[in-house]
Amino acid sequence: MGEPARLTRARRVADLLDAAFTLPLIGRVGFDGLIGLLPVLGDWAMAIPSLYVVYQGYRLGLPKRTVAWMLLLLGVETVVGSVPVVGDALDIAWNANQRNVARIERHVGAA
Repeated sequence: MGEPARLTRARRVADLLDAAFTLPLIGRVGFDGLIGLLPVLGDWAMAIPSLYVVYQGYRLGLPKRTVAWMLLLLGVETVVGSVPVVGDALDIAWNANQRNVARIERHVGAA
């Protein structure tokens, strides 16, 4: 799989997880925010497809430090997202997957 295809797939997954739907008064929400409403299990289940975005960054040659930072963002979203109410708001506002794709795009653009 080539560089453009990896980036496109990572972006598509991030959009599904963070911004698949538009809800009135809330704005863009993805499956991560919706499934994250399930106490604890939802947030941990959504960490699995989120790891795909990080994996694509790794495959595209991101520096180890950047991959570690991406994993940290994902970990914060997963752990804090498990907290009722506050975690649900974080899931909707944090958008760790789109932030991680932006890091990949910056790396690919700089290369």
